[in-house]
Parts: sequence; C-alpha cells; structure tokens
Amino acid sequence: MRHAAKLALVAAVVAIAGTGTGTARADDYPSKPVKIVVAYQAGQGTDVATRYIAEKLTAATGQTFFVENRGGAGGNIGTEMVARAAADGYTLTMGTNGTHVLNQFMYASTGFNAETGFDPIVLLGTFPMVLLAQSASPFVSLQEVLAAAKAGPKTADIGIPSTTARLVFEFLKEKTGSPLFGVPYKGSTAVLTDVLGGQLPLMIDTVTAVRPQVDAGKLKALAVTSAKRTSLLPNIPTVAEQGVPGFEVIAWNALYAPRGTPPAVIARLNSEVNKILAQPETKARFLELGFDIGGGTADDLGRFARAERTKWGPVIQKAGMRAD
Repeated sequence: MRHAAKLALVAAVVAIAGTGTGTARADDYPSKPVKIVVAYQAGQGTDVATRYIAEKLTAATGQTFFVENRGGAGGNIGTEMVARAAADGYTLTMGTNGTHVLNQFMYASTGFNAETGFDPIVLLGTFPMVLLAQSASPFVSLQEVLAAAKAGPKTADIGIPSTTARLVFEFLKEKTGSPLFGVPYKGSTAVLTDVLGGQLPLMIDTVTAVRPQVDAGKLKALAVTSAKRTSLLPNIPTVAEQGVPGFEVIAWNALYAPRGTPPAVIARLNSEVNKILAQPETKARFLELGFDIGGGTADDLGRFARAERTKWGPVIQKAGMRAD
C-alpha cells in the first residue's frame, strides 16, 4: 500500500508540475519569434496591414513577429498550413472573409475547416466595397445604374476583379432583381484600365484599390457596400440608402491561431493587438490603407465569422459561385 501511495503521490506531483510548466510557457509568451502567415501575395492590402501589425507586436513584446506569404488557391494553401501547425502560438494567420467564410462554399475542398480548425484572436479591420464609374460617365447614383440595366443590355456592365466583388454583384442582383451583367477580371489593374479607358462603364472593387483614382477625380464612387457610410468615403451613400434595404457586404481581416492554442496566448495577443488598434497612428495608417478599424474580443470575432458564414453560404450556393 505504501508503494502504491508513493506512486500516486509522484504522479500527482508530475501532473501539477506539468500544468504549472504549461501555464508558465503561456504566461511567458512569446519567448521566440512568431510567424504570421498571409495566404496571399506580398504587397496586397492584407499583407501590408499584417506587416504593420507585426512590426507593432515586435515593439510591444520584445520578440520578432514576421510575415510569411503563402499564396495560392484563393488563400487555401497558406491557411491549410496554419491549420496543421503546432497550436503553441508561434504560427498564426491573418484570415480574411475569403479564407474563413467564402472559400468553404466555393471549393470542393479547402483542406481545412474554417470554424473548427482555428481559434479566433481579434478582428483587425473591415473594408467596404464600392461601385464606381469613370469620371465622364453619366451615372451619378446606383438607381441610375439599375434603371439603365433594365432599359438595355451592355449599358451597365460591371467589372468584377475578385471573389468579394462577385459576391457584391450577385447579392445586388438578388436584392434588386435587376438584369445586371458581370465581366470577370483577374485583378484590379486590368479592370481599372478598361474602366478608365472607357471600354467598360462600371466596376466593383475595394476602397483600397481605387482610392487614388477617386481622389484624383478619374473615377467617381456611386455607392459603398457597408451598412453605414464609411469614414473612408464619407460623402458616398450606401447601397442601402439608395433603395436596397438590408444590403451589406464587407471584406475583412482577422488574426487566427490553430485550434487548441493556450487561452492565455490568445488573451495576450488579443490584448496587444487591441492596444495597437487604439493608437492614433494605427487609425491613420489603416485609413490610408482603406480599412475601418476593428478590435474587440476573440469571442466577438467568433460570433462575427459564424454570422458571415450563415449569411453568405446560401447566397453563394444560389448563385452557383464556384472557384475556377
């Protein structure tokens, strides 16, 4: 009996020690460099914003936070890599509405489960899409575009350079019943060239991609897709304001960790990023990048992403949106 009691005591001590060590590791986090995977090419809005946050986290924690770009398959390749990484807080990803909402409905397989494969950390920021026309266009409002589409074909064709732009387009068709026609493009540069050159009357894109042309008077914004007017283009009315109640489509970036990451690590990252987002220089920089500032708790992000999946799954399936 004494031998059995001794073994039980040793086991208990080991268990307590193990728990204490795990807690210490979480409390000491980070104790080595942290990688943030961006599942897109370098230089895009998500990449630029992530590098800014990584630099600020490095300064705040004394450990290096660095970005690794792993693009491909609409963000699935890099995101899958993080889903399979060790859940220790040293490999993170900057998720998007594409990787963590849209892709699961558009790809036969993404290689990961957007909801069960990750622990949410914090919403970095949101950015609305915007409907635009060339400066010389006769269109001055969304309602004029819808009327033109009903009056005749080709008068209101819309350039679509991204998955989120296509989502805006499909949702607009569904909500208005207008016979709009979308012209797919592989990126912002090509569609901008055609609209600025007069080959195409309209386009949908992020504020980030088109703000220089809007500021220069080469493009005019007709409507933004957020529920409320955005500080990025404060004088431009929303789609909802222009007779389409309940319309809202936004793109977003959010920090995620592999599922099972210690709660203390999630809490530390959430706290540090929220502090960064509250800084005036961060707000100014994000405004330049076309982001409305995010923030909030990890639970807030989890609820937000679930609501996005519930909202957009049926729209994508009804429209038959599939990845190429």
